Amino acid sequence: MLKKKITRILLLSMVLLLGGCSASHKIAYMQDVRSDVRREVATVQVTAQPGDKISIVVNSKNPELADMFNLPIMAHRIGQPMNNSYNYNQQVSSYTVDSNGNIDFPILGELHVEGLKREKIASYIKNELVRKNQVKDAVVIVEFLNMGVSVMGEVNRPGRFSIDRDYLTLLDALSMAGDLTIHGKRENVLVTRRENGTETHYRVNLCDSKSLSASPVYYLHQNDQVYVEPNDVRARQSTVNGNNVRSASFWMSLASVLATISVLIFK
Repeated sequence: MLKKKITRILLLSMVLLLGGCSASHKIAYMQDVRSDVRREVATVQVTAQPGDKISIVVNSKNPELADMFNLPIMAHRIGQPMNNSYNYNQQVSSYTVDSNGNIDFPILGELHVEGLKREKIASYIKNELVRKNQVKDAVVIVEFLNMGVSVMGEVNRPGRFSIDRDYLTLLDALSMAGDLTIHGKRENVLVTRRENGTETHYRVNLCDSKSLSASPVYYLHQNDQVYVEPNDVRARQSTVNGNNVRSASFWMSLASVLATISVLIFK
């Protein structure tokens, strides 16, 4: 009778142990997607904000006329002597959007660019040059220089990544960070966004395509911070000395003890 009770206890302990070890985790993204379903998603492009740096290049059939608006920076090469050859690197200057959302552009003066997309800024400057009879055949090229997002937590390559396109999705940013590790929580990704002096936190479920595409942070803005939380397995592995009751080593030790007791009882 005693052996039967002990056997039941051992079996129950092993079931609980194996159950804890084999707990399933949501791994696949967008698990609800079906191949016959189409969903329209409006793209949200990155726009200029205070503190951003913008490269603006004006081209024309008359280079001398265009040069009036490009303001080159003459940067002396380090380690090269100053002589008559004028050994310089030439770079086009960037414009910093001030706290009021403006840039100070040559001849045209103060231009309000906050909230404008890259092509809108180019079109705005081109129209102003033509309207004020400065450059009738102007071709304006605008690039955002210092925009980026930060990706932290359970990803393979955490860090800050530059926005090198007109729009960047959350999935794009996670891909640049090498994707989530197997220990990252896919159903509870945190995105922090600062706008107009306030900080807002959003939770995103990567396993649910509908809620993902509808999220305000599906398209990221510059300076967004993405944090992937560790799942319970990683949390258990993060104990101070590895000897916590929730650690894997504890359960392995317990299983070993139970197996030893079983052998002694039925010997």
